[in-house]
Amino acid sequence: MRTALMMPKRRLWIALALTIVAAPVKAETIQVTIDKLVFSPVTVEAKVGDTIEWVNKDVFAHTATVKGGWDVMIPPKKSGSLRLKAAGAVNYFCRFHPNMKGRITVAP
Repeated sequence: MRTALMMPKRRLWIALALTIVAAPVKAETIQVTIDKLVFSPVTVEAKVGDTIEWVNKDVFAHTATVKGGWDVMIPPKKSGSLRLKAAGAVNYFCRFHPNMKGRITVAP
């Protein structure tokens, strides 16, 4: 038999459980290495809020460029990064070496 006092506690537990399930997921930093004129991995899957960090192991500069979108400069032996703000898929390339190509798929 349920009493009037048991019902509010049950609702509280349900509300607490829903809050835990709906807690936001921590954003990640995903590393892409540039070595010998190649982005690795070539394809990356990420979420809105994640950061992509390109680590350039080459002795010359590169970019991660999306036509009509963003352009990240990556100096030699350094890194460059970009926080992902919108869902969707983009193909990117290096402005200095157009044969270098990558793809990022961003989930909401």
